[in-house]
Amino acid sequence: MTTTTVATVAGFAAVLVTFLAAHQVADYWVQTCHQAGTKGGPGWPGRLACARHVATYTLTLVMMLGAVIWVTGLSVSLTGLLVGQTVSAVSHYIADRRTPLRALACAIGSREFWNLGAGHLGSGAAALDQSWHTGWLWLAALLTVAL
Repeated sequence: MTTTTVATVAGFAAVLVTFLAAHQVADYWVQTCHQAGTKGGPGWPGRLACARHVATYTLTLVMMLGAVIWVTGLSVSLTGLLVGQTVSAVSHYIADRRTPLRALACAIGSREFWNLGAGHLGSGAAALDQSWHTGWLWLAALLTVAL
C-alpha cells in the first residue's frame, strides 16, 4: 500500500466512525420528542418536523466531523463534505418519513419483519430503519473522503 492509500483508508475509517457516532447522538439525544413523534406523520406538519430533525442531524454530523478534522488534521474537500452530507440528509429524510421505507420493506418481502414488535423500540421497523441509516452513512463517508 502506498502512503496515499493508507491515508485514504484511515480517513475513510475516521469519517465513518465519526458519522456512526454522530448518528447515535443526533437521532437519540439531539432530536426533540416532537420531531420523533411527528416526523412520520401526514402533511406539512410531518414534513416540517422531519426536515427540522434532518437539519439538526446534519449539523451534528458536520460539527463532530469538524472536531475530528480540527484534532487530527484530516483533509476533507468541500465537495466531498457537501456530497456526503447531501446523501446522508436525503436518505435520512426518506427513512424518517416512514412510508417510503415501509413500502420498500413490503416490496422486498420483509413486511412480516417490519411489523415484528410494532410500537416498540426493538421492532423490526426500527431495525430496518437503523440498518438503512448505517448503509447510507457508509456511502456518505466514502464520498466525503473520495471526492
